[in-house]
Amino acid sequence: MSVINREFLFRLLEAAAPSGLERRAADVWLQEAATFARTGEDHYGNAYAEIGPEDAPVIALMGHLDEIGLIVSHVNDEGFLAVLPVGGWDPQVLVGQRIRLLAPGGDVIGVIGKKAIHVMEADERSKASKLEDLWIDVGLPKEEVQTLIPVGTYGVIEQGPIMVGTRVVSRALDNRVGAFIVLEALRALKDHDLKYRVVAVGTSQEEIGCFGAQVGGYRLDPIAGVAVDVTHETKQPGVSEKKYGVAPFGSGANLTVGPMVSPVITRQMTDAAREAGIPFTLSAAGRYSGTDADALTLVRAGVPSAVVSIPNRYMHSPSEMVDEQDVKACTDIIAAWIRALPETPDFTRRG
Repeated sequence: MSVINREFLFRLLEAAAPSGLERRAADVWLQEAATFARTGEDHYGNAYAEIGPEDAPVIALMGHLDEIGLIVSHVNDEGFLAVLPVGGWDPQVLVGQRIRLLAPGGDVIGVIGKKAIHVMEADERSKASKLEDLWIDVGLPKEEVQTLIPVGTYGVIEQGPIMVGTRVVSRALDNRVGAFIVLEALRALKDHDLKYRVVAVGTSQEEIGCFGAQVGGYRLDPIAGVAVDVTHETKQPGVSEKKYGVAPFGSGANLTVGPMVSPVITRQMTDAAREAGIPFTLSAAGRYSGTDADALTLVRAGVPSAVVSIPNRYMHSPSEMVDEQDVKACTDIIAAWIRALPETPDFTRRG
């Protein structure tokens, strides 16, 4: 039996929602949120769900809805499509993948092509693929391609969610799983007598600069916030525990410690986790965290913010992997922290 709401998570993961075109994931998220919370959205693609007194101070929980994708930059005379990255791709994982193009008249499925090894020169075979050497082939005459798929059409890898053992595997776990967690934490709090207006935000455009978090943070003006994202699972080959900390599958929620993260909130979270028996680990960040918290913490007069992360293997690939137990721990630690907050919290850093 699943320890999380797997059906909801899978619906989120199935939605194609690259940075700047988060509509499909936002619709799934808002539909689920409306079953227990007040909902809203803004012009920038952020989705909001809230519980608690409407006139109370705001606690913001942010997880981004967007995923990395591709955008069509050129259609050549043979109907092959050139693309640019939307977010950070390793072109090696794109070779031979199927892709869903979100064309104006309806989705078109294509494949990502590369010169076959048989027709490569010897020196080409040992070189890494570059995005400019790849193309998209949709199997249609060039006249149809030029009509159906204009420049500016977005695409995402066509790779839906599956279970591999006890682990979820899918594209877009970075960071649809974070958006899932903030809404599930809100659901866990819905029957409690809350002192705060707690707002979960499915943010937009994190993968290209954390822009949705900046817009959403300014709108909400919260007294504190949490960004939920993924971190590198550290037992996979090639990931340095000296650099990324110790965060294996099954270790629970990973909390970031560093200069841009509120030490007060992090300490409150660890205290709440120990009290409730929720597993967690710590990782250090010497500068920024690389998450929505970096934008949120600088909004207006500054928002004390924490980062909660889920260990993830194969990040920014078509087959990212997370463990359900870690997803549950992240949900639980956020809810436990909010339940334990005093009526008038002081987030001042005091050394």
